[in-house]
Amino acid sequence: MAVVQHTEEDVKLLARLMRAEAEGDGKLGMLMVGNTGVNRVRGDCSDFEKLTSIRDMVFQSPGGFEATQKGYFYQRARQKDIDLARKVIQGKKYHPASNSLWFFMPEGSCPAQWFGQWNAGRYKSHCFYNPTQSECPRVF
Repeated sequence: MAVVQHTEEDVKLLARLMRAEAEGDGKLGMLMVGNTGVNRVRGDCSDFEKLTSIRDMVFQSPGGFEATQKGYFYQRARQKDIDLARKVIQGKKYHPASNSLWFFMPEGSCPAQWFGQWNAGRYKSHCFYNPTQSECPRVF
C-alpha cells in the first residue's frame, strides 16, 4: 500500500530525481534519496509543510533539490529507476535515510548537525539528517 498519493507521472518524476541525485551511490543510495523525498511529502512539517504531492516536493523552491537545475534530471526515467521509486512509495525504508528529511554531499566527514538537524548516518557520498520525532511525527 502506498504511503503517499501518486500518479504514474509522479513515479517517473521521483525515479528521475533519485537517479539525478544519487546514481553514483548505486541502487541503495538512490533508494535513500527516495526515502528522503517521500518523507518530505508525508511529513507536513519543518521546511516541508503543505507539500501535497511528489511534484510539489521535487520542485519545491526554495528548499528543493539541486538536481532539478541540471539537464541530467530531465532525461527519461528508466524502468529500473521506476522500480526503485515504487519501492519507496510503497513505504520501504532504508537506513540511515529511514526518517530523513535532508541529505547533502560534504567534501569531508558528515557534521554532527546540519541546519540544526542531527546526523542519522552516511551512505557513500551522502550524509542524512533527521528531524526529531516530536517535530515531525509522520516520518517516524
